Amino acid sequence: MRIIDIHTHTFPERIASAALEELQNASGSKAHTDGTNTGLKKSMQEAGIDVSIVLPVVTNPVKASSMNNYAARQNESFEETGIFSIGGIHPETSDIRGVLEEARDLGLRGIKLHPDYYGVMFNDIRIKRIIDIASELGLFIITHAGMDIGLYPPICCTIDAIEDVIDDVHPEKLILAHMGGWMNWEEVTRRLYDAPVYVDTAFSIGEIVWLSDETEKPYHQMSDDMFRTMVKAFGADKIIFGTDCPWAEQKDYVDRMNVMGLSDNELELIFHKNAEKILGL
Repeated sequence: MRIIDIHTHTFPERIASAALEELQNASGSKAHTDGTNTGLKKSMQEAGIDVSIVLPVVTNPVKASSMNNYAARQNESFEETGIFSIGGIHPETSDIRGVLEEARDLGLRGIKLHPDYYGVMFNDIRIKRIIDIASELGLFIITHAGMDIGLYPPICCTIDAIEDVIDDVHPEKLILAHMGGWMNWEEVTRRLYDAPVYVDTAFSIGEIVWLSDETEKPYHQMSDDMFRTMVKAFGADKIIFGTDCPWAEQKDYVDRMNVMGLSDNELELIFHKNAEKILGL
Protein backbone atom coordinates (compact mmCIF):
# COMPACT_ATOMS: atom_id res chain seq x y z
CA MET A 1 0.00 0.00 0.00
CA ARG A 2 1.30 3.45 -0.89
CA ILE A 3 2.00 5.67 2.10
CA ILE A 4 2.20 9.47 2.09
CA ASP A 5 3.33 11.34 5.20
CA ILE A 6 1.77 14.78 4.85
CA HIS A 7 3.51 16.33 7.87
CA THR A 8 7.31 16.34 8.19
CA HIS A 9 10.02 18.92 8.79
CA THR A 10 13.59 19.25 7.55
CA PHE A 11 16.21 21.98 7.61
CA PRO A 12 19.11 22.94 5.34
CA GLU A 13 22.14 20.85 6.29
CA ARG A 14 24.17 23.87 7.41
CA ILE A 15 21.64 24.75 10.15
CA ALA A 16 19.94 21.42 10.87
CA SER A 17 22.01 20.48 13.92
CA ALA A 18 21.63 23.87 15.60
CA ALA A 19 17.92 24.05 14.76
CA LEU A 20 17.23 20.61 16.23
CA GLU A 21 19.18 21.40 19.39
CA GLU A 22 17.22 24.61 19.93
CA LEU A 23 13.85 22.94 19.30
CA GLN A 24 14.66 19.91 21.45
CA ASN A 25 15.63 22.14 24.34
CA ALA A 26 12.46 24.19 23.96
CA SER A 27 10.12 21.19 23.88
CA GLY A 28 12.03 18.69 25.98
CA SER A 29 11.32 16.02 23.36
CA LYS A 30 13.81 14.04 21.31
CA ALA A 31 14.19 14.19 17.53
CA HIS A 32 14.23 10.88 15.62
CA THR A 33 16.33 12.02 12.62
CA ASP A 34 19.13 14.52 12.09
CA GLY A 35 16.65 17.01 10.61
CA THR A 36 18.00 16.84 7.05
CA ASN A 37 16.45 15.49 3.85
CA THR A 38 19.03 12.72 3.96
CA GLY A 39 17.89 11.73 7.43
CA LEU A 40 14.25 11.88 6.38
CA LYS A 41 14.90 9.67 3.35
CA LYS A 42 16.55 7.05 5.56
CA SER A 43 13.56 7.17 7.90
CA MET A 44 11.16 6.76 4.96
CA GLN A 45 13.01 3.69 3.74
CA GLU A 46 12.87 2.09 7.18
CA ALA A 47 9.14 2.84 7.51
CA GLY A 48 8.09 1.93 3.96
CA ILE A 49 6.88 5.47 3.25
CA ASP A 50 6.77 6.51 -0.42
CA VAL A 51 6.31 10.28 -0.12
CA SER A 52 7.02 12.78 2.65
CA ILE A 53 5.66 16.32 2.55
CA VAL A 54 7.92 18.91 4.18
CA LEU A 55 6.20 21.82 5.91
CA PRO A 56 8.36 24.95 6.24
CA VAL A 57 7.57 27.33 9.08
CA VAL A 58 8.23 30.97 8.19
CA THR A 59 9.13 32.88 11.36
CA ASN A 60 10.56 35.95 9.59
CA PRO A 61 8.14 37.76 7.24
CA VAL A 62 10.89 38.97 4.92
CA LYS A 63 12.12 35.41 4.28
CA ALA A 64 8.90 33.89 2.94
CA SER A 65 9.82 34.26 -0.72
CA SER A 66 13.38 32.99 -0.33
CA MET A 67 12.20 29.98 1.69
CA ASN A 68 9.63 29.12 -0.97
CA ASN A 69 12.23 29.34 -3.72
CA TYR A 70 14.49 27.05 -1.68
CA ALA A 71 11.58 24.60 -1.33
CA ALA A 72 11.02 24.64 -5.09
CA ARG A 73 14.68 23.85 -5.74
CA GLN A 74 14.46 20.91 -3.34
CA ASN A 75 11.40 19.64 -5.20
CA GLU A 76 13.39 19.31 -8.41
CA SER A 77 14.71 16.00 -7.04
CA PHE A 78 11.29 14.74 -5.89
CA GLU A 79 11.24 11.83 -8.32
CA GLU A 80 14.46 10.52 -6.78
CA THR A 81 13.88 11.36 -3.12
CA GLY A 82 10.11 11.12 -2.64
CA ILE A 83 10.39 14.34 -0.60
CA PHE A 84 8.19 17.27 -1.59
CA SER A 85 8.05 20.65 0.14
CA ILE A 86 5.08 22.98 0.19
CA GLY A 87 5.36 26.70 0.86
CA GLY A 88 5.17 28.97 3.85
CA ILE A 89 4.19 32.53 4.62
CA HIS A 90 3.97 34.95 7.54
CA PRO A 91 0.95 37.19 8.31
CA GLU A 92 3.27 40.23 8.39
CA THR A 93 4.62 39.53 4.92
CA SER A 94 4.24 42.78 2.99
CA ASP A 95 2.98 41.28 -0.28
CA ILE A 96 0.80 38.35 0.72
CA ARG A 97 -0.84 37.92 -2.68
CA GLY A 98 2.48 38.17 -4.48
CA VAL A 99 4.14 35.55 -2.26
CA LEU A 100 1.17 33.19 -2.60
CA GLU A 101 1.04 33.61 -6.37
CA GLU A 102 4.76 32.89 -6.50
CA ALA A 103 4.25 29.74 -4.39
CA ARG A 104 1.57 28.59 -6.81
CA ASP A 105 3.74 29.32 -9.82
CA LEU A 106 6.62 27.41 -8.20
CA GLY A 107 4.34 24.38 -7.96
CA LEU A 108 4.38 24.19 -4.15
CA ARG A 109 0.73 23.01 -3.96
CA GLY A 110 0.03 24.32 -0.44
CA ILE A 111 0.96 26.62 2.44
CA LYS A 112 1.91 25.81 6.04
CA LEU A 113 0.71 28.12 8.83
CA HIS A 114 1.80 28.14 12.47
CA PRO A 115 -0.11 30.87 14.31
CA ASP A 116 1.69 30.18 17.61
CA TYR A 117 5.07 31.03 16.07
CA TYR A 118 3.60 34.23 14.66
CA GLY A 119 1.94 35.14 17.97
CA VAL A 120 -1.26 35.76 16.00
CA MET A 121 -4.67 34.16 16.47
CA PHE A 122 -5.76 31.85 13.68
CA ASN A 123 -8.84 34.01 13.02
CA ASP A 124 -6.83 37.24 12.81
CA ILE A 125 -7.83 39.18 9.70
CA ARG A 126 -4.31 38.77 8.26
CA ILE A 127 -4.46 34.99 8.45
CA LYS A 128 -8.01 35.01 7.11
CA ARG A 129 -6.70 36.97 4.13
CA ILE A 130 -3.92 34.42 3.57
CA ILE A 131 -6.41 31.55 3.65
CA ASP A 132 -8.84 33.36 1.36
CA ILE A 133 -6.20 34.15 -1.28
CA ALA A 134 -4.60 30.71 -1.02
CA SER A 135 -7.98 29.08 -1.57
CA GLU A 136 -8.60 31.34 -4.56
CA LEU A 137 -5.26 30.24 -6.03
CA GLY A 138 -5.97 26.56 -5.50
CA LEU A 139 -3.45 26.11 -2.69
CA PHE A 140 -4.34 23.93 0.27
CA ILE A 141 -3.65 25.18 3.80
CA ILE A 142 -2.27 23.09 6.65
CA THR A 143 -2.09 24.72 10.07
CA HIS A 144 -0.78 23.78 13.46
CA ALA A 145 -3.79 23.36 15.76
CA GLY A 146 -3.94 23.16 19.55
CA MET A 147 -0.99 23.23 21.93
CA ASP A 148 2.67 23.27 20.92
CA ILE A 149 4.90 21.77 23.60
CA GLY A 150 7.79 23.97 22.56
CA LEU A 151 5.92 27.25 23.00
CA TYR A 152 4.26 29.10 25.85
CA PRO A 153 0.52 29.86 25.86
CA PRO A 154 -1.72 31.35 24.64
CA ILE A 155 -2.88 28.75 22.14
CA CYS A 156 -3.43 30.62 18.89
CA CYS A 157 -5.33 28.02 16.83
CA THR A 158 -8.32 27.23 19.04
CA ILE A 159 -11.59 25.59 18.08
CA ASP A 160 -13.37 28.96 18.38
CA ALA A 161 -10.87 30.51 15.96
CA ILE A 162 -11.19 27.58 13.56
CA GLU A 163 -14.97 27.83 13.53
CA ASP A 164 -14.76 31.56 12.89
CA VAL A 165 -12.43 31.05 9.91
CA ILE A 166 -14.66 28.34 8.45
CA ASP A 167 -17.77 30.50 8.80
CA ASP A 168 -16.14 33.65 7.43
CA VAL A 169 -13.72 32.40 4.75
CA HIS A 170 -15.08 28.96 3.72
CA PRO A 171 -11.67 27.45 2.88
CA GLU A 172 -11.86 24.61 0.38
CA LYS A 173 -8.79 22.62 1.46
CA LEU A 174 -7.98 23.20 5.13
CA ILE A 175 -6.00 20.61 7.10
CA LEU A 176 -5.88 20.90 10.89
CA ALA A 177 -2.70 19.27 12.15
CA HIS A 178 -2.46 17.08 15.25
CA MET A 179 -5.95 15.60 14.85
CA GLY A 180 -7.54 19.02 14.82
CA GLY A 181 -6.07 20.37 18.05
CA TRP A 182 -3.33 18.75 20.12
CA MET A 183 -4.45 17.74 23.62
CA ASN A 184 -8.05 18.81 22.92
CA TRP A 185 -9.35 15.83 20.98
CA GLU A 186 -12.65 15.24 22.75
CA GLU A 187 -13.80 18.82 22.11
CA VAL A 188 -12.46 18.68 18.55
CA THR A 189 -14.57 15.57 17.95
CA ARG A 190 -17.66 17.13 19.50
CA ARG A 191 -17.46 20.44 17.65
CA LEU A 192 -15.65 19.83 14.36
CA TYR A 193 -16.68 16.30 13.30
CA ASP A 194 -18.92 17.63 10.51
CA ALA A 195 -16.82 20.70 9.59
CA PRO A 196 -15.44 20.99 6.04
CA VAL A 197 -11.88 20.24 7.15
CA TYR A 198 -9.32 17.46 7.17
CA VAL A 199 -7.24 16.47 10.20
CA ASP A 200 -3.81 14.86 10.17
CA THR A 201 -2.42 12.31 12.62
CA ALA A 202 0.89 14.12 13.25
CA PHE A 203 2.32 13.97 16.79
CA SER A 204 -0.94 12.55 18.13
CA ILE A 205 -0.58 8.77 18.39
CA GLY A 206 2.17 6.78 20.04
CA GLU A 207 4.56 8.06 22.68
CA ILE A 208 6.64 11.19 23.13
CA VAL A 209 10.32 10.41 23.70
CA TRP A 210 11.65 12.88 26.25
CA LEU A 211 15.27 13.99 26.36
CA SER A 212 15.50 13.01 30.02
CA ASP A 213 13.82 10.15 31.84
CA GLU A 214 13.43 12.51 34.78
CA THR A 215 11.39 14.98 32.75
CA GLU A 216 7.91 15.16 34.20
CA LYS A 217 5.32 16.78 31.99
CA PRO A 218 1.58 16.01 31.94
CA TYR A 219 1.45 15.30 28.21
CA HIS A 220 0.06 12.07 26.81
CA GLN A 221 -0.75 11.18 23.23
CA MET A 222 -4.28 10.08 22.41
CA SER A 223 -5.34 6.51 23.13
CA ASP A 224 -6.08 4.06 20.35
CA ASP A 225 -9.74 4.15 21.40
CA MET A 226 -9.80 7.94 21.03
CA PHE A 227 -8.25 7.67 17.59
CA ARG A 228 -10.81 5.13 16.45
CA THR A 229 -13.58 7.33 17.86
CA MET A 230 -12.32 10.26 15.80
CA VAL A 231 -12.08 8.17 12.64
CA LYS A 232 -15.68 7.08 13.13
CA ALA A 233 -16.87 10.64 13.91
CA PHE A 234 -15.02 12.43 11.10
CA GLY A 235 -14.99 9.62 8.58
CA ALA A 236 -11.80 8.09 7.19
CA ASP A 237 -12.15 10.32 4.13
CA LYS A 238 -11.19 13.31 6.33
CA ILE A 239 -8.19 11.80 8.15
CA ILE A 240 -4.69 12.13 6.63
CA PHE A 241 -1.60 10.26 7.72
CA GLY A 242 1.17 12.46 9.12
CA THR A 243 3.91 11.99 11.69
CA ASP A 244 5.63 15.32 12.44
CA CYS A 245 8.98 13.63 11.78
CA PRO A 246 11.59 14.25 13.19
CA TRP A 247 9.46 14.72 16.33
CA ALA A 248 7.84 11.33 15.84
CA GLU A 249 9.25 8.14 14.39
CA GLN A 250 7.76 7.32 10.99
CA LYS A 251 8.08 3.53 11.31
CA ASP A 252 6.37 3.59 14.71
CA TYR A 253 3.44 5.54 13.25
CA VAL A 254 3.05 3.19 10.30
CA ASP A 255 3.19 0.16 12.60
CA ARG A 256 0.61 1.64 14.98
CA MET A 257 -1.77 2.54 12.17
CA ASN A 258 -1.63 -1.00 10.85
CA VAL A 259 -2.84 -2.47 14.15
CA MET A 260 -5.62 0.06 14.84
CA GLY A 261 -8.24 -2.37 13.57
CA LEU A 262 -9.21 -0.17 10.61
CA SER A 263 -10.57 -1.65 7.40
CA ASP A 264 -8.44 -1.85 4.26
CA ASN A 265 -10.55 0.91 2.71
CA GLU A 266 -10.06 3.18 5.75
CA LEU A 267 -6.31 2.58 5.68
CA GLU A 268 -6.16 3.32 1.94
CA LEU A 269 -7.92 6.65 2.51
CA ILE A 270 -5.78 7.64 5.48
CA PHE A 271 -2.43 6.41 4.17
CA HIS A 272 -2.60 7.93 0.69
CA LYS A 273 -5.91 8.56 -1.10
CA ASN A 274 -6.92 11.66 0.88
CA ALA A 275 -3.46 13.16 0.50
CA GLU A 276 -3.37 12.38 -3.21
CA LYS A 277 -6.68 14.21 -3.65
CA ILE A 278 -5.36 17.33 -1.93
CA LEU A 279 -1.82 17.28 -3.28
CA GLY A 280 -2.51 16.21 -6.83
CA LEU A 281 0.61 14.06 -6.67
